[in-house]
Amino acid sequence: MTEAPGLNRRHLLGLEQLSRQEIDLILDTADSFREVIDRPIRKVPALRGRNIVNLFFESSTRTRISFELAEKQLSADSVNFTSSGSSVSKGETLLDTARNVESMKVDCVVVRHPASGASHFLADHLTQTTVINAGDGAHEHPTQGLLDIHTIRDRLGNVDGKRVVIVGDITHSRVARSDIWGLRTMGASVAVCGPPTMLPVDIESMGVDVFHNLEEAIKDADVINMLRIQLERQKGGLFPSLREYSRLFGLNAEKLKHAKPDAIVMHPGPINRGVELDASVADGDRSVILDQVTNGVAVRMAVLFLLLGGSDRDGD
Repeated sequence: MTEAPGLNRRHLLGLEQLSRQEIDLILDTADSFREVIDRPIRKVPALRGRNIVNLFFESSTRTRISFELAEKQLSADSVNFTSSGSSVSKGETLLDTARNVESMKVDCVVVRHPASGASHFLADHLTQTTVINAGDGAHEHPTQGLLDIHTIRDRLGNVDGKRVVIVGDITHSRVARSDIWGLRTMGASVAVCGPPTMLPVDIESMGVDVFHNLEEAIKDADVINMLRIQLERQKGGLFPSLREYSRLFGLNAEKLKHAKPDAIVMHPGPINRGVELDASVADGDRSVILDQVTNGVAVRMAVLFLLLGGSDRDGD
């Protein structure tokens, strides 16, 4: 498969491996696609004739719809797969499923899977098909990290030198890992904040500052990224109660006063309102949560275009 000019890789598995130049290329390409999705007719022929399968083994709303829209707006032909109602329910393995999909001459699979490393596993075994990681266990979620960086750059002008604080369930968050790798590559300083039971024991090795007090953590913050408590990945006993967690680590208007007056608030969704984020902040003028969603379509269009070697976006 021919590699797209400027993005010297066939797969997107995580942000840990991406250079600053590659991230800049994706974000700059996403900027041009923002113009496309703002048109009355949001469609370009850039990936006409390409076949893409969305292999989702976990539930998803934003990521799945965003990829579907990105594919359709690039004129690719896409098929959606869910494990329920498929041969997976009959015992078929991930590799057998993917190999059967590849044998149908699919150009790209977008995969979300509960096992960390699933996308790397597929990339190692599929010889003709591009693999895009749409979230693998608690490992990475690269397109979410890219859209977060894009949103910061769009709202604040640049990422270099900005202070970003990620709050919540860091241990179980693939978003946190992609954000940390990507933001640090782009020159931001990153801090994490949460209960000790929700922070990996070696988190400092990723080059981040660690806090257990929210007000202290967000002091002088340019960006506050609030994470959802991922109860589906926890074994329990990590905090006394949701009420106690919200009291200590939930962000409300009063606590937000400790950050810079122009600090922005982010959240990858879905939001547990009243737990990690108060409604007044989620819906306030410093929230860029819906901007993240919009930017997600443009970023995923850019990733698909660059990895699949799309033609000129205007079809010339």
